[in-house]
Amino acid sequence: MSKFYNELAKWWPLISAPADYAEEVDFFLPLLAEVTARPPVTLLELGSGGGNNALHMKAAFSAVTLVDLSPQMLEVSKQLNPDCEHSQGDMRTVRLGRTFDAVFIHDAIDYMTTLDDLRQAFETAYLHCKPGGMALFVPDHVRETFEPSTDHAGEDGEGRSIRYLEWSYDPDESDTTCVTDYVFVYREGDQPVTVEHDQHILGLFPRDEWLHLLREVGFEAHFVIDPFDRHVFVGRRG
Repeated sequence: MSKFYNELAKWWPLISAPADYAEEVDFFLPLLAEVTARPPVTLLELGSGGGNNALHMKAAFSAVTLVDLSPQMLEVSKQLNPDCEHSQGDMRTVRLGRTFDAVFIHDAIDYMTTLDDLRQAFETAYLHCKPGGMALFVPDHVRETFEPSTDHAGEDGEGRSIRYLEWSYDPDESDTTCVTDYVFVYREGDQPVTVEHDQHILGLFPRDEWLHLLREVGFEAHFVIDPFDRHVFVGRRG
């Protein structure tokens, strides 16, 4: 597991502020209106990370279950969402033994680097989705929209500060992956500044492959474009 979600997990609220997710959720929730209009309804988020999406989505659901591979990120989320159920698991293989009205996977789906990985994540979502339920998948990119990019951010907290540089590129356009490198610069109290490099290998698939696999596992599938020019894939279980 990367440093980002392991030893640096405690810095997550200063790397990615919870308030920044409100605009995204304002777009996602209307896509789930078919199920949220019939309360009580339940939500499963796979790859839930630090819980920033759940913070804004949970008011629309009677119960929310959050699953992530990283115990450290789950601990961060528990501080933000003590009213949600948390469980450690891999979105490709986790089986909770129950179904939900809605299943949601945000950009954690990007860590599926092969078509088999992606299919397994879709199967998990389908198996946990009630008949008549819905699922949303929000990759940062599909093959057709990927562009190299850089970004930087970070915030000051109480007695600690962090800044980071993010650099995304595709060294081999013939495969199913791209790369994001992070450089983190942080300091805590009167300790010296620390610098960490963390490289993430991410999946990158054509739009039609997303739709094909979603339909192959059983979803009725389409996509919409969100305000950030991302493809949001919508699955409905018949």
